[in-house]
Amino acid sequence: MRTDPTRARERAHSDADWPRFAPLDLPHGRVALPAFLPDATLGVVRAVDSVDLLQSGVRALVMNTFHLMQRPGSSTVQALGGLHRMSAWPRPIITDSGGFQAYSLIRQNPKAGSLTGNGILFRPEGSNRKLQLTPEKCVQLQMSYGTDVVMCLDDCTHVDDAPEEQAISVQRTIAWAKRCRAEFDRLLAQRKAAGPRPLLFGVVQGGGERDLRRKCAEALLEIGFDGYGYGGWPLDAGGNLLVELLGYTRELIPAQFPMHALGVGHPASVATCTALGYGLFDSALPTRDARHARLYLFADAMPRPSPTESGWFRFIYLNDAKHIKDAQPVDPHCDCLTCRHYSRGYLYHLYKNSEAAFMRLATIHNVRFMARLMAALAGA
Repeated sequence: MRTDPTRARERAHSDADWPRFAPLDLPHGRVALPAFLPDATLGVVRAVDSVDLLQSGVRALVMNTFHLMQRPGSSTVQALGGLHRMSAWPRPIITDSGGFQAYSLIRQNPKAGSLTGNGILFRPEGSNRKLQLTPEKCVQLQMSYGTDVVMCLDDCTHVDDAPEEQAISVQRTIAWAKRCRAEFDRLLAQRKAAGPRPLLFGVVQGGGERDLRRKCAEALLEIGFDGYGYGGWPLDAGGNLLVELLGYTRELIPAQFPMHALGVGHPASVATCTALGYGLFDSALPTRDARHARLYLFADAMPRPSPTESGWFRFIYLNDAKHIKDAQPVDPHCDCLTCRHYSRGYLYHLYKNSEAAFMRLATIHNVRFMARLMAALAGA
């Protein structure tokens, strides 16, 4: 049954009526939705380890095929036992295909490579040789890594790109999705492992052209996937969340299928997209903010996130000298390791002296904030 468009819009304007999501049962465990997945691009969330993440309540991670195939290299990942054993992460992993990285690398610097009907041809940084990432290879790599959710290779665009470019992107994305589906099914037929199989997600492209978004969604639904992602940069040129377009794209996919709001990680944007019906989120923003001394706090002891109103959370900047003698924790209501043991003044001291411990402790706090936000959005 399709999402009722009127209902979806009403959800985005209601503080109490959050949608309910079925959990994902994956080879490495169940993921309750909604879930925010920190970006562990190269197999690690910067400044923290797997124990820090587990203790902070992280349910799953996102890693990146495009980068991992270069560093440390696919043969190394396999030699080290796959992504889970290599990174000592026991819970589910989603591997991004590399479509967005191709967009950011090649579309903005054509000398770095090219996009063709057969996939992505690119030259790794500091290398004279070229690598080809085809839809088939993209799936093969992800399956060999032991991932829990395989993402189809897609041709990513910016919302402001010309309609002609968006049409080519959709054509490629659909063609690549068919090839990804066929290769995934071929590899799955050879799989001997017992238990839940990995899932395969398609990515809906189309930029800001609604007719192309619909064309892409309908074609992907006909091919058939376990879930779907919102493709393309989710912000406009002014940095504003594309709420209407995100809502429209969610309405195109039947409600029983989970949707991943790729690249969405600002707390306010996560709340808005949850109200629209998205259950999966990933971004480097919370951890990057932490490393730059921008930490997140709920306004009250009991989080009350709103998809439309501000004031339910705020930022604290620990590089501000006003914290030099501040003995209180970052957030007195937070249960993370950082807030239980360290003061704002001590964290300011660590930051000013460029101590690596600051990045770890700040990252733990922001990661825990996002986990608490997910629990609040789920009504826990």
